[in-house]
Amino acid sequence: MEKVISSVKTNVWSKSAVFAVFLGISILAPFLKQQLITGPIVNAVLFLATAVLGMGAGILIGFLPSMVSALVGLLPAPLLPMIPHIIVSNAILVLTFGILRKRNFFLGIISASFAKFLFLFLIVEFLIGQSLPRPIAAMMAWPQLVTALAGGIIALFLLKITNHYEKKNIS
Repeated sequence: MEKVISSVKTNVWSKSAVFAVFLGISILAPFLKQQLITGPIVNAVLFLATAVLGMGAGILIGFLPSMVSALVGLLPAPLLPMIPHIIVSNAILVLTFGILRKRNFFLGIISASFAKFLFLFLIVEFLIGQSLPRPIAAMMAWPQLVTALAGGIIALFLLKITNHYEKKNIS
């Protein structure tokens, strides 16, 4: 019994450490102040956290990057009203990937990336876009798809090299 308790404690500490690393990366990434670098890093962390720790961890981690982006100036002031929508889009990415990855890992990455992009694109086009300058609104369109797909590729590569990638997740 003592061995089981010790194993559970070790597993909890190990998962907590991994969560802390993912959270730290997602918080530090916006300090790079380049959407095409920060976006793939944050999305990769969301995919990794979901694959390694589960959807709950991915959703929790998805809250902070956009807030940090606003604080360090990556997110222009006119996009500040987008923060809640960005947080929801991160949750959409995590949930879509978390549900589909067990059926087909690649389908999970692609579907999650498109779902995140589509949500943000529609929000900008129909709710907020009229009040935003076109170049700023454009940050919430195709770059979101590109950075999400790039993050998925990075996550897949890291999962493979760390042996966390499970073959059973591919059809």
